[in-house]
Amino acid sequence: MTQHTPQPEDVFAWIDAAERAREQAGLVRTLRPRPASSPLLDLASNDYLGLSRHPETVRGACAAAERWGAGATGSRLVTGTTELHTELERELADFAGFEAALVLSSGYAANLAAVTALGGRGTLVVSDAGNHASIVDGCRLSRAEVAVTPHGDPESVRKTLAGHAGRALLVTDSVFSVDGDAAPLAAYAEACRDAGAALVVDDAHGLGVLGEGGRGALHAAGLAGAPGVIATMTLSKSLGSQGGAVLGPAKVIRHLVNTARAFIFDTGLAPAAAGAALASLRLLRREPERAARVREVAADLYGRLTASGLTAARPDAAVVSVRAPSASAALRWAADCREAGLSVGCFRPPSVPDGISRLRLTARADLTGDEIVRAVGTVLRTAPAGATDR
Repeated sequence: MTQHTPQPEDVFAWIDAAERAREQAGLVRTLRPRPASSPLLDLASNDYLGLSRHPETVRGACAAAERWGAGATGSRLVTGTTELHTELERELADFAGFEAALVLSSGYAANLAAVTALGGRGTLVVSDAGNHASIVDGCRLSRAEVAVTPHGDPESVRKTLAGHAGRALLVTDSVFSVDGDAAPLAAYAEACRDAGAALVVDDAHGLGVLGEGGRGALHAAGLAGAPGVIATMTLSKSLGSQGGAVLGPAKVIRHLVNTARAFIFDTGLAPAAAGAALASLRLLRREPERAARVREVAADLYGRLTASGLTAARPDAAVVSVRAPSASAALRWAADCREAGLSVGCFRPPSVPDGISRLRLTARADLTGDEIVRAVGTVLRTAPAGATDR
């Protein structure tokens, strides 16, 4: 039989079939550039504290760019570390209650760095089934033995750790991005202590929202700075900027500087992003009430939505997740909300581990009471058949 050699124009023909399958399943994703100013009420972004456009945050970015230039100019170990990066690391660690911090170009990179540098052959990495994709990818790249445990199940974690004799770590989100529920950090920490394992917590959705003055979920749980505990986080949510960080004991941070490929071989965070994050952090220190306000807004959204018959997960932080009847219904629902002046998130497989599609609303500290009422009314008016229990 003569083997067919694909012609240049046929090399990517297989993509056509994949695209048709996505269309049939209602899973096509598209980029939608947003204008600098929009009439839409925004409940889709992760700007929890409303700081991305705050004058102090913007001035921090501008001042940093003017002083240090538009880019970091190289990796952190070559020319990409400025005095501003060091200042941000020092203040982040102090604010969240850890000995040291390391700033990276994104929260995604921070999780890759932490999990791969602390994993390795012979190590057991235990991962909560609800973890973010960046943690999942860190596990895959770690070359460690990986065990995925049921979502939020400390007893399963304990049993899994007990079956391994060598080095081990548990990695989990603090607040899960799909339903907005919090991990059982106290029980997870106890299981790790009993097994002599490290605990790595991605606090992307906890920083600025949970803990005293927004110091994060680990601070709220009394675990900040505890032996064997590492935090990762993003600067792109509550701090309204860009970038990520790993926080923990100084010797762990030194280990990442020397071994974490996601840090060593990546260009340093742009000075403007570092300056913006530092300005937001200082603002949050002065206005700690912003953290409490975003939790109040989330609780208000949840209460109004569920009282009207929608099924939503009770929020432990800023994320309010509303279930949709199907992936296609969720996509249409989000589009109808947008046409009515409300921007909301839409989570569909494979982004949702349980296969249930959702609208994802994110609370913001700067939302007014009238805006909350308007948002809930829009979600209800556009709800598809089967979305409510009434």
